Amino acid sequence: MENLDETPEIEEKRRRRGIYILPSLFTTANLFAGFYAIVQAMNGSFEFAPLAIFIAMILDALDGRIARLTHTESDFGAQYDSLVDMVSFGLAPALVMYEWALSGMGKLGWLAAFIYTAGAGLRLARFNTQVGLHDKRYFRGLPSPAAAALVVGFVWVLNANGVPGRDISIAALIITVMAGVLMVSNIRYRSFKDVDLRGRVSFMTILAVPLVFVLLFQDPPQVLFLTFFVYALSGPAAILFRWLRREEKDQAEKHHPRGR
Repeated sequence: MENLDETPEIEEKRRRRGIYILPSLFTTANLFAGFYAIVQAMNGSFEFAPLAIFIAMILDALDGRIARLTHTESDFGAQYDSLVDMVSFGLAPALVMYEWALSGMGKLGWLAAFIYTAGAGLRLARFNTQVGLHDKRYFRGLPSPAAAALVVGFVWVLNANGVPGRDISIAALIITVMAGVLMVSNIRYRSFKDVDLRGRVSFMTILAVPLVFVLLFQDPPQVLFLTFFVYALSGPAAILFRWLRREEKDQAEKHHPRGR
């Protein structure tokens, strides 16, 4: 016989233990895109493998938002999303880069790919354990989707221009290791979660939207890679800027000490 005295909180907790189909479909599609990227890289199709990772990024951005909009968030969904992100943004980009450029470098190549994969795993684990403990306006370390976009964007833009990966393996190794290290760093990156998409904006801002689409469709590989390359450098650049400002302030105080 059912217990009719259960509180709404208990009923809500039991309900949230289930699996919601809509956000899980997007998360599974994300997993498929990551798996597809690995298969295409193994087949040498480097024009499709990076594209699959970027599609996975879009799906990853959608599943959480859909869960919040439809009130279908659950512990299962959060854990499933994290595991899928490890495949799509941790394992898949490393294997794509390895197959394209690093496989000819011997141990150095697969160690660079592993550094990236380990960095992604540590980044995701740290994010999961520190949810709600930091300022939501910033990420601590380069987000794994952005790191994945940096790595596969490098593959995509050079492959589209006919540059063999083996001819640029040193640069590929640097990009891969840099992305892995930035993920586990303490450098802050803007999350843009404080941007109010429902707020009013100027007419010129609306005109900028079609301009972005025009630039994107002119040369998607180059535009996407440059976008995430600039984003990856924005964190260290902000630290350098603050350090220079502090040095200038210290020098000014030395030359013009404040009166007591």
